[in-house]
Amino acid sequence: MRTGSMRVADISVRAIRKNVGRIRELTGDAKVIVVVKAGGYGHGAEIAARAAVEGGASMIATADLEEALQLRECGIDAPLLCWLHGPRVDFAPAIEQSIDVGIAHLRQLEALAEAARVTGQQATLQFKIDTGLSRNGAARDEWEALFARGAALEREGLVRVRGIFSHLANAGEEADLAQGACFDEALALLRAAGSDPEMIHLAASAATFSRPELYYNTVRVGVAAFGLSPIPGKNSAQLGLIPAMTLRSEVVALRGVPAGTGVSYGFNHICEVATTLALVPVGYADGMPRALNGAGAWVTIAGEPCPIVGRIGMDQFIVDVGPVGGRIDLGAPVVLFGDPERGYPSIDIWAGLMRTIHYEILVGIGPRVLRRAVDEEDA
Repeated sequence: MRTGSMRVADISVRAIRKNVGRIRELTGDAKVIVVVKAGGYGHGAEIAARAAVEGGASMIATADLEEALQLRECGIDAPLLCWLHGPRVDFAPAIEQSIDVGIAHLRQLEALAEAARVTGQQATLQFKIDTGLSRNGAARDEWEALFARGAALEREGLVRVRGIFSHLANAGEEADLAQGACFDEALALLRAAGSDPEMIHLAASAATFSRPELYYNTVRVGVAAFGLSPIPGKNSAQLGLIPAMTLRSEVVALRGVPAGTGVSYGFNHICEVATTLALVPVGYADGMPRALNGAGAWVTIAGEPCPIVGRIGMDQFIVDVGPVGGRIDLGAPVVLFGDPERGYPSIDIWAGLMRTIHYEILVGIGPRVLRRAVDEEDA
């Protein structure tokens, strides 16, 4: 039960639909897989999945099976893929719920085949291979045996090999193209083993906007679907994307203070002149990074940029609203970040101040923040 949340993330489903449409326009005939792992990159997995499908996504992907099953429980009936599995995972629910399983080694493949035998249903898989990221995925010396076994199980009717995919390291053009050549080698081996994959995907968000030669017949995007740039040095607007999340709160207290007043823990901010301080009920428990203390971050109140001052607490932070203090009252809306094209602070400002990436900030938005799907043009 929510009683009027003080912390809201407005998620523009219109923006997500348009972003997926932009990616489809860019990639032509390629299918688009939208990744909604980690709670839809903090946007809410169900909200994100529905909007992505409405925008034309061919498939929705998560990291692990639990995330995929939660989407099925929410009524998401689109094709699903998940690829990160522990050694004791039970693949039976994936088969029963028609979820594609990413397979990275023979032990996983045999476990999936056994689950197919037990359930009496055919399993659908996509081979996940390592082409140079040195992370999850079958190593080159495993490919031939893995693909041969997959083709044999396919002939038995236990599995269907729907796809093959890998992940780029985003280490520069030369490295990306080397991974592409490695991927081509794996694809040739898979076909030689007797499987004909329907979905072939290497490009994630960054390569979707920079490496058209690596599209194959499918691209797999995450952060781009949510309107954020995957390309350093280029912003969302330059790529034709619209940030989908607007993080909002409200003023819950106002206090006029004289010059020399200390603010928050440790008094690491002292007011140089008499001013008005506004209290905003968002803290590091909600994903407001404590590292923004004294970093120069700002929010908008009454449409004006106002600096964050003093240390950020677990539940709240303080804003100096001196220039607009006489024009606001309790309940005045606060925007922490959103679409800069609408005059809001960009999440990239936080990322830059913290020397991190916007992905980390998005997925750190806490559970007290209400995710609210909005579809209005001006939301």
